[in-house]
Amino acid sequence: MIDHNYKQCNRCVMDTSDSEITFDDKGNCCHCIEYFDITSKKTYHGDESNIRLEQIIDKIKESGKNKPYDCVMGISGGIDSCYTAFILKKYGVRVLTAHMDNGWNSDTSSVNIKYIVDKLGFDYESYVLDWEQFKNLQLAFLKASVPELETPTDIAIPAVLHKIAAKYNLKYIISGGNYVTEGILPKSWHYNAKDIKYLKSINKLFGNTKINKFPTFGWQNEFYYKVFKGIRFVYLLNLVPYSKKEAVKTLEQELNWKYYGGKHYESVYTKFVQSYILPIKFGIDYRKATFSTQICAGEITRNEALNDLQAKPYNENTIENEIDYVCKKFDISRVEFDNIMKMPPKHYYDYPNSKSKLEFIYKMYRKIMG
Repeated sequence: MIDHNYKQCNRCVMDTSDSEITFDDKGNCCHCIEYFDITSKKTYHGDESNIRLEQIIDKIKESGKNKPYDCVMGISGGIDSCYTAFILKKYGVRVLTAHMDNGWNSDTSSVNIKYIVDKLGFDYESYVLDWEQFKNLQLAFLKASVPELETPTDIAIPAVLHKIAAKYNLKYIISGGNYVTEGILPKSWHYNAKDIKYLKSINKLFGNTKINKFPTFGWQNEFYYKVFKGIRFVYLLNLVPYSKKEAVKTLEQELNWKYYGGKHYESVYTKFVQSYILPIKFGIDYRKATFSTQICAGEITRNEALNDLQAKPYNENTIENEIDYVCKKFDISRVEFDNIMKMPPKHYYDYPNSKSKLEFIYKMYRKIMG
């Protein structure tokens, strides 16, 4: 059947699989329009960015005086975080690298972390989540039939990094997040990971254990760490001329880093969610956002992206093994998994949440903090 309401951007490859997408009179979508607007203001701009980078590096080093480290940096084994570590080493910053271990690391990412940490001479701290509680929470989100399957991970990462920063009295958390390679991601594809009410409601309705050992990070936590502990996130890659292709070359040549196959595929579960569950059940193909970002960044052409999108998002030769692996990790049968996949898709608004409250709180916060 032909969807007569279907439309795709003339410049990138985002389309009406994003229910909130809009187009201008040239056929360009809101995502690439916003991408160029943001990157024109908040990414690398020659001498101006070089000066800002030097200034923030000086602040980070100054804050670390008489402390064992200057900052903490989350490391996943992926391109962005590993290249950020490489930059920090180049500037002589004393870094404590930290990893939130949720039990889904790919072998490649684990090796990458070890190589990067060892070769750069950084100390390393791993925060291992309580597997039973975390597994239960992930499975609860899967049973809830919502696309926010990565919310448990997304909320645990900042929680863990802030805990570690506070432990060592560090004022800066360095992130590999950046506008250039992550600038496009539709809001309709995911919901606010900081909505603790939403997370707890999903666990109450579909979970079977408490999550008292699970690290959460709601607005109260964020307010405490920012205002009372003075901890700040720094997105260093926005201040350098960042190219993913060049970063990969550098990491491979100088640090023996290995590629893991796709954006955020350093996690076995993230790969499975993005390549199989989301496109099959929800019609959400994350490759469209990734490719659109790369098109806007000038790293691939639109025709290349369209050609790659002709292939299925998952590997037909390995997907059955991947499904079996996930079922085994979750202690569920293949029949139960298939039944979950057949359930009608739902969204955050189908469950108790704090969207209105959080929008008001963060609006007031931005006014007060500027």
